[in-house]
Amino acid sequence: MSSGAHRRGHIDLSDLNWERRRYQRWPAYGQSKLANLLFILELQRRLTAAGSPVRALGAHPGYAATNLQSHSGSPIMDRMMRLTNRIVAQSQEMGALPTLYAASEDLPGGSYVGPNGRSELRGDPTLVGRSPEASDTKLAAALWTASEELTGVHSPL
Repeated sequence: MSSGAHRRGHIDLSDLNWERRRYQRWPAYGQSKLANLLFILELQRRLTAAGSPVRALGAHPGYAATNLQSHSGSPIMDRMMRLTNRIVAQSQEMGALPTLYAASEDLPGGSYVGPNGRSELRGDPTLVGRSPEASDTKLAAALWTASEELTGVHSPL
C-alpha cells in the first residue's frame, strides 16, 4: 500500500529512522509511502531475476473517508478532517477498490493502481504513475540493502 503522498516523500539513506533530524510526521509519512513503492520495484526486479511468476504490485486508495484522519492529536484538526472527509473524500468501499483491482486483475509486475479521478483522490481504479524518485531502480536496491542491514533480515531472492 502506498499513497499519493509518496510524491512528497524523500529517502534519506543515511537517516531512515529519523534519528539525526527532527521528526516530522507528514514528511515521514511521505517517506514511508515512497519506500513502499521502492520495495515493490526492487521486489519485482528480484522476482523476475529469479524466474518467478509472482508479481509485486502497489495500490493506493486515494482520499477515502476513514477514521485515520481524525486521530491527529488536535481536536481542531480532527474536526476539520471530519468535515473534509464529508466534502472531498470517497467512501471506504471506493477506497478499497484499487487494492482489490491490483489483487484480481492480470497486471504487469511493478504496477501501481489508484483512483482515476482528478489528482487521484477519488474514482474508479486504474493504473497510475509514480514520482521519478519512486521509479529509481538504484535507490530501490540501496533502500532494500539498507533495510536488510537495519533489520538483520536478508531476503533469499
